[in-house]
Amino acid sequence: MKKVLHKIMSFAMAVVVLFSTMSFTVDMHFCGDILVEAAIFHKAKGCGMEMQKPSTEGCTLTKKNCCDNEKLVVDGQNELQQQVDHISFDQQVFIASFVYTYLNLFEGLDNNVSSYEEYEPPLVFRQIFKLDETYLI
Repeated sequence: MKKVLHKIMSFAMAVVVLFSTMSFTVDMHFCGDILVEAAIFHKAKGCGMEMQKPSTEGCTLTKKNCCDNEKLVVDGQNELQQQVDHISFDQQVFIASFVYTYLNLFEGLDNNVSSYEEYEPPLVFRQIFKLDETYLI
């Protein structure tokens, strides 16, 4: 049980380290104020209503584009703290309570206790199923 718990904790820590250091980009395409498409790790395709660049020869008015692209960049942590020099009292309380509740979460019964071991079924003094039978003639 402790080996399994150790593997689960190691996997959980690896996932936390992976997601805290990973950077990614969310690309969003809006038509007016409505989000049409959002894409992670690549550019959003769009709705197909983007305006082409007009030729400005002899034209001084340009129409404003109703579509808009926004990019949200989430930067991961570049430097990891390899060792802990100082842990505050609040952090110690959190770690102690987390470990205590996590270990007790998987605590099971030592032996399988059955509440039906000493149960005796009632004695059958009449055959009840024969009383309820119906015959079609």
